[in-house]
Amino acid sequence: MSDNSGISIFWFRQDLRISDNPGLIKSLQYKNTLPVYILDDINSGQDRIGAASRWWLNNSLNKLSNTINKKLSFYKGNPLEILNDLVDRFNIKGVFWNRCYEPWRIKRDTEIKNFFIKKGIEVETFNSALLWEPWEILKSDKTPYKVFTPFYKKGCLMHRPPREPLLKPNIDSLIIDDIKSLELGDLDLLPKYNWYDQMEAIWDPGEIGAYKKLDTFLENGLQGYKEGRNFPSKRNVSQLSPHIHFGEISPNEVWYKASAKKDIKNIKTDLDHFLSELGWREFSYNLLYHFPGLPRENLQKKFDNFPWKENKNFIEKWQKGITGYPIVDAGMRELWQTGYMHNRVRMIVGSFLVKNLLQHWHEGEKWFWDCLIDADLASNSASWQWVAGSGADAAPYFRIFNPVMQGSRFDPEGLYIKKFVPELKDLPIKYLYSPWDAPIEILETANITLGKEYPNPIVDLRDSRDRALEAFSTIRIKA
Repeated sequence: MSDNSGISIFWFRQDLRISDNPGLIKSLQYKNTLPVYILDDINSGQDRIGAASRWWLNNSLNKLSNTINKKLSFYKGNPLEILNDLVDRFNIKGVFWNRCYEPWRIKRDTEIKNFFIKKGIEVETFNSALLWEPWEILKSDKTPYKVFTPFYKKGCLMHRPPREPLLKPNIDSLIIDDIKSLELGDLDLLPKYNWYDQMEAIWDPGEIGAYKKLDTFLENGLQGYKEGRNFPSKRNVSQLSPHIHFGEISPNEVWYKASAKKDIKNIKTDLDHFLSELGWREFSYNLLYHFPGLPRENLQKKFDNFPWKENKNFIEKWQKGITGYPIVDAGMRELWQTGYMHNRVRMIVGSFLVKNLLQHWHEGEKWFWDCLIDADLASNSASWQWVAGSGADAAPYFRIFNPVMQGSRFDPEGLYIKKFVPELKDLPIKYLYSPWDAPIEILETANITLGKEYPNPIVDLRDSRDRALEAFSTIRIKA
């Protein structure tokens, strides 16, 4: 039972918003609430936030602080020690937060919760990040799903509906720690070298930006989503993933605002598909919760024997977007320049790395973790395992994307490639997806010398495909 005369702490984490924030609403039942943000680079270990995500986090925290009248207190270090100090100095009666699901956070948060309960402090945690809790969506035998379609259709859609969003609370009772709170800049989230200028021009982190992004998508992108989402130059992508990851908008808000469009003529297929993408995010979290080794360990153990061919040169050229395959290079450059990559292209570049180049999916997962503004431990590791064929409900390893065919099919006018690989902008569309096929005079007219203005392919598609299938056949025999 809340002591309404006392002071509570609300610990902001991946829920950087005021609207539909159950933990914040609970903490505001006290006379005063001390909202805090703690940068924990101690317990996170290998899962320390990557560079692009830190840029986003810095901007999002700045917006949140302004929204709550600069009443957000900042700290860095071990949360248990910081929270315990606050409890003692402010005579805190309750500590509240919304749950996170990364294994290291579950372990840390369990210890913190038990510690304060023993001290007689009211502690309660809430779900603000998922539509359904991972322990709720199980098969009839109480084991976790490993295949997406039954997980979503039988597990999620047959369960109770997602919680309806909560109203924005009154935040007049917030207080600040004016003795030990750091300034936002003291968290050192921004790198010394300012490589993020282009991202500043594209993205609008924060709660207001999240709602704007959702409204824009529902107005302009939902119609035609099912097919249009495969084409990187079309507007049929929501780009909500970083906003959802940092909790600037809840998946519940997205679910219900999108569902409110259900009466639009011919919208059902597109709406269902969009909602199923929220379901895929739920599936990733379900996998991470039930299989905490997901970020490092193959879910399909036969892949432990896969004969990867470590090649630092291949990895570096893939990272820089100089593989000689235009759709791959466009995707990798989009990632570097914007902190984001279109979902279809993520599959293409992923397939190219693990199959054509035979590089371990760990290499892709690490690079994406550092470069993506929406880097999310559950989604990133589940998606890389899916591409590699080693995960739950994974694409079969022998399904190898052909980057030439994928480029011509999903970027038929070359708009995406020409935007991110501008050295190819004058190449006729016939040769845009395979510049090595262009006659020398065509290349000269386009001011391209292969190996100079644009690289030769680092591998032959047919040969590399054959090597991938041969490698895969060895683990099937061993398995």
